[in-house]
Amino acid sequence: MTSRHGGEGRLPVAPAKPLDASMTLLTEVYRRPLDPGYAEAAAKKSGGPVPRSVRSVSTLVAIAVVLGLGTTAATIALRQPASSAQRAREILEAQIQERTSKADELQTQIDDLTTQVGTLQSQVLGDDDLALRDASNPVAVESGVVAVEGRGLRIELTDAPTDDPDTQDPTLRVQDVDLQVIVNGLWASGAEAIAINGHRLTAMTAIRSAGEAVLVDLVSLSSPYKVDAIGDPVAMQPALARTSAGQHMSTLRTTYGIGVQMSSRSHLELPGTGPVTLQDATVLGAPESPEPTP
Repeated sequence: MTSRHGGEGRLPVAPAKPLDASMTLLTEVYRRPLDPGYAEAAAKKSGGPVPRSVRSVSTLVAIAVVLGLGTTAATIALRQPASSAQRAREILEAQIQERTSKADELQTQIDDLTTQVGTLQSQVLGDDDLALRDASNPVAVESGVVAVEGRGLRIELTDAPTDDPDTQDPTLRVQDVDLQVIVNGLWASGAEAIAINGHRLTAMTAIRSAGEAVLVDLVSLSSPYKVDAIGDPVAMQPALARTSAGQHMSTLRTTYGIGVQMSSRSHLELPGTGPVTLQDATVLGAPESPEPTP
């Protein structure tokens, strides 16, 4: 028989297959029930612990130290603010303190000048114009120019308590509208002079909010808010309860948990605001008033 390589000869005979060739997988499972890797590990374990080399131990220690240092550095970086942000905060705090001190100095100058103006007015009027001086006193009190004292009412408002002040519900805080309603109720009840946290209110006073802060004439106030009103406390208290301000204070106390305390005071001292600059306006395009005929 001719082979593929051109020579004559017999073709090679393939070796005979075992009878159980089709069941090789099952036969291997029966012959070697344990995986070679597991078998090797079991053999090493039965022969005793394998000592680790000094190099492998040093490597593990170095890795542990590096991981520890990395974790510590990350923790410190998360806990401490960035240096640039910290510097910016310090600059802002310094500016706030400087501007606050400057505002206090200016307010002191205003008080001194107001006192000097009052003294000069008394000297100029003297005893000859007692009627004019007596008539100007009520106007000065109502306008808030001069300091006053006397008996009256004090209403103290306090923000509702909370477990997390950073995420406090705005409705649990005393807002500008609350102070506006109470002040209007006190005026309607016969108050002669009113101050909030020592800031005298006049016809030119604005009570508003900026974010979470309540501003009275651009001065930021915080809880508790003490509203002092000079007047007859016996007549003012029931009159205030009959107004919408009395109902509003009851709602603040029962619905929102805001602290509301009203007490009668035998002596209150309210500061003055100093001279007030009044502004007037005219309608654009308004016809000029006719000149009077002789």
